[in-house]
Amino acid sequence: MSLERAVRAKIAGKRDPEQEREAQAWIEEILGEKFPSHVSYEDHLKDGQVLCRLMNKLTPGCITKINSSGGQFKMMENINNFLKAMTEYGVPDVDLFQTVDLYEKKDIGQVTTALFGLGRQTYRHTEWPGPYLGPKPADECKRDFTEEQLKAGQTIIGLQAGSNKGATQAGQNMGASRKILIGK
Repeated sequence: MSLERAVRAKIAGKRDPEQEREAQAWIEEILGEKFPSHVSYEDHLKDGQVLCRLMNKLTPGCITKINSSGGQFKMMENINNFLKAMTEYGVPDVDLFQTVDLYEKKDIGQVTTALFGLGRQTYRHTEWPGPYLGPKPADECKRDFTEEQLKAGQTIIGLQAGSNKGATQAGQNMGASRKILIGK
């Protein structure tokens, strides 16, 4: 097996058809239109137009120009505009994908991960009525400690590794001791 085929197989292994179906259904519900049945998921997203329209539904007017013609650089510009809008919407950088991941179909699994990241972020935007994609992120669980509680915690020695009572290195030896022979 050539290296290129091995890499393609590994990337294809990252794809989750169920997640792709969920992401597609979410996009279809928001845009109010179905993906064409004769076009694959990645091919329909490839030019970035659907993604730009999706962002404009989530945040009206955030992408002012959506290129519908003009060659591959204009289509890649759509994807870049979508990625920029996602960042402004609050999607963490770790959830984003590279333009070539989608346009050249290098890592469609990461594109789906990014869509789930966007879907999770919609929970944090109270102006968005839904639908949502993915699990709701956990809310902050802030704890307030008094100065007395904080000082009490500084005097405690953590015992995760066991007891510290009488802790010395005496008696610790690993295997046979080293013998030094002189004069041989």
